Amino acid sequence: MVRVANLGKQVTTGDSALTILDGVSFDVQAGEAVAVVGASGSGKSTLLGLLAGLDTPTSGSVQISGEDLFVLDEDGRAALRARLLGFVFQSFNLLPAMTALENVMLPLELAGERGAATEAKALLERVGLAGRLGHYPKQLSGGEQQRVAIARAFATKPSLLLADEPTGNLDAATGAAIIDLMFELNRERGTTLVLVTHDLELSRRCGRALRLAGGVLQA
Repeated sequence: MVRVANLGKQVTTGDSALTILDGVSFDVQAGEAVAVVGASGSGKSTLLGLLAGLDTPTSGSVQISGEDLFVLDEDGRAALRARLLGFVFQSFNLLPAMTALENVMLPLELAGERGAATEAKALLERVGLAGRLGHYPKQLSGGEQQRVAIARAFATKPSLLLADEPTGNLDAATGAAIIDLMFELNRERGTTLVLVTHDLELSRRCGRALRLAGGVLQA
């Protein structure tokens, strides 16, 4: 599902180059759940951005379902994301002017799906928000916002779900419930999961963990 080969990322700061990722290579099989762990600044979020094609590498390649991301132009990468990927972010990233229902309907409508409202409503019911369809993000708790974000992420039945510290802004009890929900949906839909986290307990729930230190994948 995912093949990363000799991936590197450098940025220039002043007169010097800062290496964020250096020679990272790994594969993720379809249906697998993989955690990416490491200290703050180890390159985890940069790696996730490259897997999504939201950033471009200095060297190396990323293939998603056999397609080389960086052979594609920006529009091509956007089309691939819409077709294959779902995202869950630490900061929820809901659109504030849209209701919970409208936030979940949006990717379905962009994909040209008929019955977007019916599918979005069913997903929100599945994540326990049947009574919150007409609420705006500011009217929802952090845990409820993340449930909307998870429903939105699964709306288009993605082959690959990328999650960046999905419980980072939640208290422990709420975070645990959100993770249970995400893994349940992942199993139900057979999605491949790559999860960035600093939480070792959470990483143990994945089939395996990739450890980054100073931009280098540890053996």
